Amino acid sequence: MQTPRELTSYRPYWASRFGRAPFLPISRAEMDTLGWDSCDIILVTGDAYIDHPSFGMALVGRLLEAQGFRVGILAQPDWQSAAAFKALGKPNLYFGVTAGNMDSMVNRYTAERKIRSDDAYTPGGEAGKRPDRAVLVYSQRCREAYSEVPVVIGSIEASLRRIAHYDYWSDKVRRSVLVDSKADILLYGNAERALVELSHRLAKGEPVREITDLRGTAFLRKGIPPDWLEVASSSMDRPGHVEPHINPYVMQMGEGAACATDAKLEPGVKAVQIHRKPRLDRAHQVVRLPSYEEVSKDPVLYAHASRVLHLESNPGNARALVQRHGDREVWLNPPPIPLTTKEMDHVFGLPYARGPHPAYAGAKIPAWDMIRFSVNIMRGCFGGCTFCSITEHEGRIIQSRSEESILHEIEEIRDKVEGFTGIISDLGGPTANMYRLACKDEKIEASCRKLSCVYPDICDNLNTDHSALIQLYRKARQIKGVKKILIGSGLRYDLAVRSPEYVKELVQHHVGGYLKIAPEHTEQNVLSKMMKPGMGAYDKFKQMFDKFSKEAGKEQYLIPYFIAAHPGTTDTDMLNLALWLKRNNFRLDQVQNFTPTPMAMATAMYHSGKNPLRKVTKDSEDVPIPRAAGQRRLHKAFLRYHDPANWPLLREALKAMGRMDLIGNGKKHLIPEWQPLGTGVAPKKTGHFPAAGKKPAGEVKARVGAYKKPAPRHY
Repeated sequence: MQTPRELTSYRPYWASRFGRAPFLPISRAEMDTLGWDSCDIILVTGDAYIDHPSFGMALVGRLLEAQGFRVGILAQPDWQSAAAFKALGKPNLYFGVTAGNMDSMVNRYTAERKIRSDDAYTPGGEAGKRPDRAVLVYSQRCREAYSEVPVVIGSIEASLRRIAHYDYWSDKVRRSVLVDSKADILLYGNAERALVELSHRLAKGEPVREITDLRGTAFLRKGIPPDWLEVASSSMDRPGHVEPHINPYVMQMGEGAACATDAKLEPGVKAVQIHRKPRLDRAHQVVRLPSYEEVSKDPVLYAHASRVLHLESNPGNARALVQRHGDREVWLNPPPIPLTTKEMDHVFGLPYARGPHPAYAGAKIPAWDMIRFSVNIMRGCFGGCTFCSITEHEGRIIQSRSEESILHEIEEIRDKVEGFTGIISDLGGPTANMYRLACKDEKIEASCRKLSCVYPDICDNLNTDHSALIQLYRKARQIKGVKKILIGSGLRYDLAVRSPEYVKELVQHHVGGYLKIAPEHTEQNVLSKMMKPGMGAYDKFKQMFDKFSKEAGKEQYLIPYFIAAHPGTTDTDMLNLALWLKRNNFRLDQVQNFTPTPMAMATAMYHSGKNPLRKVTKDSEDVPIPRAAGQRRLHKAFLRYHDPANWPLLREALKAMGRMDLIGNGKKHLIPEWQPLGTGVAPKKTGHFPAAGKKPAGEVKARVGAYKKPAPRHY
């Protein structure tokens, strides 16, 4: 893996003489106040502008400002015309376009494709302030505003749509967002390195079309350069022909060959001269994925392409990828090299105002309220859960900040963020307890092609020492003015149980009564499609959690999260999960159905019915897919077996499954026999009751009331 150039090693652009802006400008009036006649770079985002490192546009904007560029922001512009995209004038270098911190389709639609009534990244939580497929729409408006200005797209929406991808909302495979947006270049993943290099090269006058050597970028080209070797993706999962080992004691030398040894051989035996083929340079290999036209018609080829993309995701050994779209090639350079701790400290230590732009006049922005007292300590995730896109976007290599940087940010929150009461709501990131965890050997890490470091079991080469995190927690608690530090990020409990000291530290000092963890399911065949650990790890963690809570004299509870209708899940799997919930006295208030998001491996399963965790062929493993709306409703109903509104649906399902033994009013039953008044379907219309001995409505209500017990804990 090449040694990258440090973010702080560039000579600042000449505009650095203007100094730092209190907030990056969102209007011409602010530009005038700063003395700017123009912006060098204008960032377009679907989120409200909050100047905090947890919000992508603020982080990118401050990073570019530190490089000397004048950066303006168009936050949630009116996309109905190009007028709003001219508000800051013509940028000198480029438009940087993103949908915001969330994919615009996930942000607007539920798992059942229903429109959400709110948007957490908008003042007042107001919905409808960004378009569907925001990257496409914003890019088009930028082109209309100033056709000659380069358009650079990035963020999670562009990152996860960089090749042909299955789109759940239109139920079809769509082209790469680079093709549809007509952007000049796409930056994927954590793009700080590519962004800084690109900006300086554009500032020096280099045409954007000629910048094709940056890692973590995608662009269009007509064909494969002559000095590159093309490798067909169809050969990726097949072992090549294995030549038999040469035995120098029995094989004859070819005619005219010279013996390279002075050793005495038996009469008639000659040595063989071995000619080794030169090792191919992976840096000049490009893997040919099936074309957009092929994967859009053949779901099996789509699953194959998804598998290959994930196999080529380690920055240490990934090769370039290419996928034809019509007469053009979408070319993906290898993933970006992760930031060092020093660089992470630089990015998170930039002079953020740590609050929403004053133009919002104090309006409530739910996403800001959620993170205003939290600290991001790391990036990346080596879990590789198939339903999650964090690994695909941020990578498997953990990028951690230094202890000093994190502690300084806590002090900044204490001193500068309005409303701080002494409680830090989270020290975490994509996962709460992957801080400073990494492969024990950099060479092994650079050559690894595993999809997960913790599935099917934790890799022997993974360092699971939590001591750095324990020390961080202890030092953070000692900061003057800090009363409590909570851990709000999801916890990887199979890692945590490797460090009982960490579990004790967490449970006794950093849990505010409830701790969320995500088993996701109880059934092994489903967990294997998720790449999640079995319930044995959950049981072990729960034992530790209960033990350390009791020792501290605290009544604390675990909040388990589960996913319904995940690829590989059958009705029986969901029934078994519901029975587990009942045995363990859980009644879940918030549950979720699986949402197929672009690029996730579980999405490839959903679309193809195949398992891309193994070699994909027409005859490879088929995966059952809960696709029909009725089945998805049923699976979600099993998670909320205690809700009377779900009982009619569950009764019908249990009858069809031959599990009438679970319908009744005893402890062994999952749901009661009678329906309360005002819930579900009226009893006289259900047909779910015995023909003989029908009870009047009052008696039905009384029987259900007798069945109901004091409610167990709700989550």
